[in-house]
Amino acid sequence: MKWDVLCRPLNRRSLFLPVIFAAAVLASLACAQDGQSPPREPGPVFSESGPDAELYGAADGYPVGTRGTATQLDKLVGVYSHFGDIYPSRTVRRAAAPWHFKRSPEPSIAYSFNNERLSIADYLKRNPATGLLIARDDTILYEHYQYARTDHDRFLSQSMAKTLVAMLVGIAVSEGQIKSIDDVVSTYVPGLAGTEYGNTSIRALLNMSSGVEFSEVYDGKDDIARLGRALFGGEAKDPAAIVAQFNNRTAPAGTRWHYASVETEILGLVLRSATAIPLADYLHDRIWGVIGTEADASWAIDGSGQEIAFCCFNATLRDYARLARLLANDGVWEGRQLIPRQWLLDATTVRPADGHLAPRVATPYFGYGYQVWILPGEQRRFALLGIRGQVILVDPASKLVMVHTAVRQKPFEPGSLREPLALWSAVIQQLGQ
Repeated sequence: MKWDVLCRPLNRRSLFLPVIFAAAVLASLACAQDGQSPPREPGPVFSESGPDAELYGAADGYPVGTRGTATQLDKLVGVYSHFGDIYPSRTVRRAAAPWHFKRSPEPSIAYSFNNERLSIADYLKRNPATGLLIARDDTILYEHYQYARTDHDRFLSQSMAKTLVAMLVGIAVSEGQIKSIDDVVSTYVPGLAGTEYGNTSIRALLNMSSGVEFSEVYDGKDDIARLGRALFGGEAKDPAAIVAQFNNRTAPAGTRWHYASVETEILGLVLRSATAIPLADYLHDRIWGVIGTEADASWAIDGSGQEIAFCCFNATLRDYARLARLLANDGVWEGRQLIPRQWLLDATTVRPADGHLAPRVATPYFGYGYQVWILPGEQRRFALLGIRGQVILVDPASKLVMVHTAVRQKPFEPGSLREPLALWSAVIQQLGQ
């Protein structure tokens, strides 16, 4: 998903004022105030409805559909909560002993958006969120579901999965499975020897800065469509041969940021070769089974059995929140360092030499780290993002996290991140003490 598109202004006469930045400015004006309704008792809240529920298939019980109908609007709710049932997937087993969040009564949260003062209840009435969870370290503050989804549904991550891949690369480096992220890809994936991607460093792929041409505009004719058809087609094709077709370098590696999902796919091939373990199993052993996940997750696989690394991991909302908590604590889980702390710091910070990755340079709002989006400002904050409204926001300083799954009608909609970011800014201001 091409998030610089999502950050473009809606007013064509003010192209140099990103709408998403303007929203952040508005959001920064949000201040703590008493809500208009009393705090709700702790526990998840469920709704059978949601914005435009009839368009999303409410009358038919939000049908799941099939692969052929997966992008139809009235199937999105079902598809985005049953993706692992529709497409071949590998299970990521839950923890042997679940770790449980504490709960507190729901706080009143108000935010400013488009010169309106709105409540978090207003947010859900205005946005097609299937799930929204806010937690501070070990305590859930808010957990709501719409469109008849529940806390047992596994929600599709889309490109939030990319950050998982980057964290696994960091673990593989710490274990000596990958010697250096400055190694070129062909060191680990011989099938890419002699290609432009084979001659690209792992670091450049982590930063989406390979310089290799790849189009991702979601028109059904672009390179991401070609890649998706090849991987999801069900044929047992060599994934290295599939990605090798993208072989035209247009800029020196490490000099220009350009969003390209194929680069995460190649990182998945590097991981599989370096560790000799399927990505789903490596994730379970190093992270998923250790952070006390309460439900099995799943990861879509291609015809060869390789996980589709750039997308399509599926998990419950609370398990996403457990992952977010791990990231907020710089890779530490209950005193145990699962992801190297320095790796997480490097992944969520732009080096001085990498100015092309900086916030408001890489995109009109976000910067980019190791497969993770970096928010502007002095405080280190970052996000995992996926098309149609999948968002995890992390503030390490306050240990606040927000998990947001959604079914926006289009893969990308200009300005669609403005309101979630306005809400997030208010959450930090009102709850981050």
